[in-house]
Amino acid sequence: MCMKKNVGGADRTIRIVLGLAILGVGVYFKSWWGLIGLIPLLTGLFSYCGLYSLLGLSTCKSKTPAPAASSPAEAVAAKPPVQEPPKQA
Repeated sequence: MCMKKNVGGADRTIRIVLGLAILGVGVYFKSWWGLIGLIPLLTGLFSYCGLYSLLGLSTCKSKTPAPAASSPAEAVAAKPPVQEPPKQA
């Protein structure tokens, strides 16, 4: 299973801060409910959220590569023509 990053930037920061806050409240009130804070904390630290993966969501900035040609003919057609240097007389 490949865990591709799908939590980025502000989302990651919010998850880490919120996770630590929930854990802190759980410790303060001596409640096991504070362990719920591990979920946002770990998803923030690992930059991966299983729910985002299931829903096909991502908050990472995407690096959009050039679209791949679906056939060899399209690949040839997509290349610019080669200009030959002028011939000297």
